[in-house]
Amino acid sequence: MTAAIETNGAETSEPGADATARSARLRNLIITIYGLYARRDGGWLSVATLIRLLADLGIDEPAVRSAISRLKRRGILQSRRNGGSAGYQLSAGAQGILREGDARIFRRRRATPADGWVLAVFSVPEAERHRRHVLRSELTRLGFGMVAPGVWIVPAHPRDSTAETLRRLELDAYADLFRADHLAFGDPAAKVRQWWDLDELERQYESFIRAHEPVLRVFEAGPPGEQEAFAGYVRALTDWRRLPYLDPGLPAELLPEGWIGIRAADLFFALQALLEEPARAHVKSAISA
Repeated sequence: MTAAIETNGAETSEPGADATARSARLRNLIITIYGLYARRDGGWLSVATLIRLLADLGIDEPAVRSAISRLKRRGILQSRRNGGSAGYQLSAGAQGILREGDARIFRRRRATPADGWVLAVFSVPEAERHRRHVLRSELTRLGFGMVAPGVWIVPAHPRDSTAETLRRLELDAYADLFRADHLAFGDPAAKVRQWWDLDELERQYESFIRAHEPVLRVFEAGPPGEQEAFAGYVRALTDWRRLPYLDPGLPAELLPEGWIGIRAADLFFALQALLEEPARAHVKSAISA
């Protein structure tokens, strides 16, 4: 799964920002549900099932229907009847984006300095500067840091999806990708702090921990019911899935000692181990109801 489809609706001080954030949050919850539970059935869920599942998250039917309509207009969902039931399926493009995101979002291993780096070197003609904006935005979404305006960098991972993503968006004609090692000049840890906003990353991780560490404590004290497991897991994954893009598995050796991102990852995977199976059982019951 991936944050490419939607953002999490960061808070702003602009008028209507709270309503906008709530709307974006709801769309992201729906995408999380589709990503977790619909892809085995061709990416389809009935409207009735969606309404039942979102009710478990405290969301009423009109809000669900409004969010589904927005996702349909954005080309993420497509309406389709299945066995006489009205419902929506993921578009082919949305399914591709979710597949690309799985390896990153559920990846536990961080990069090491020995893994090296991927460099993206690009040049876009001025006449196509809108493409330059899209390319920069996509590299940012993929977790790249900027070394120089046309040179961006990310840790190398065995299943790096940068090439596939740029091809899918027809941006490959403007960029070259290289595997690289840092050979000399400057402290790599200091460079990492220049290329990525670690202070902002730390704030994001702290927010995730504040929201979900108490949930883990409650569920560890007593086995969660299936409905509670579903609600807890969907909320946790919705909040988590942006973070592995903002922090693309940066090597722990190059991060501040006791890096909070490692603690946040441990928290997410502990929640996953505890909640994944009972949450799936709850969804199976909701689908068959």
